[in-house]
Amino acid sequence: METSEKKQRILIVDDEEDIREILHFNLENEGYEIDQAESAEEALNVLNESHNLILLDVMMGGMSGFKLAQLLRKSGNNVPIVFLTAKNTENDLLSGFSIGGDDYISKPFSVKEVIARIKTILKRAGSSKDEKNVGQNIVVDGLIIDLEKKIVQVNEEAVELTHKEFNILVLLVQNPGKIYTRTDILDKAWSDNSIVLDRTVDVHITRLRKKIGEYGKYIISRTGYGYSFSQK
Repeated sequence: METSEKKQRILIVDDEEDIREILHFNLENEGYEIDQAESAEEALNVLNESHNLILLDVMMGGMSGFKLAQLLRKSGNNVPIVFLTAKNTENDLLSGFSIGGDDYISKPFSVKEVIARIKTILKRAGSSKDEKNVGQNIVVDGLIIDLEKKIVQVNEEAVELTHKEFNILVLLVQNPGKIYTRTDILDKAWSDNSIVLDRTVDVHITRLRKKIGEYGKYIISRTGYGYSFSQK
């Protein structure tokens, strides 16, 4: 007889077999179902709707992890992505998060840290699904946010937002006038803010303002405080 609670499924994408096997063994012991892919190209064939999270190496032969993440986000796939990489400069971090990554773990890594990060991300992902207002839209004049389908329209034109950009927009618009610090936004829109730079929020806000056109001016920056959404 099947249990009522379905096991969560993780796809490990890395061109180093040793790393895949170490992660597979330890995550399986934590109760997750695991699939593997040794390249981004193979991952595209393996990935399906049953996967709850992807552990994704950035530097691989052929298609890079960043490119794969970019393709998934453009296709509307918002499965949580944790990048695994030896690259850890500020620009690399910002690139990963701007593409739509949920976390960034530098190699060599602690398996315990990876497990802790995964648990945090999956818990947040589950909570956001429980908390969403199914079938409801947020409407601000010509700005329409479909919370169920995660679609944004500006004056009847669809706007492509990354997962993080969408989360930030919903947070601000649902609470007009309330000022959110960068830490608040990191806590709400990211799974684990311990490795995310404050500047990452500014990058996402800048991109978001540009994408929503005339409504970008309603995202107000309060120097020394943070951001708010206000039409006043």
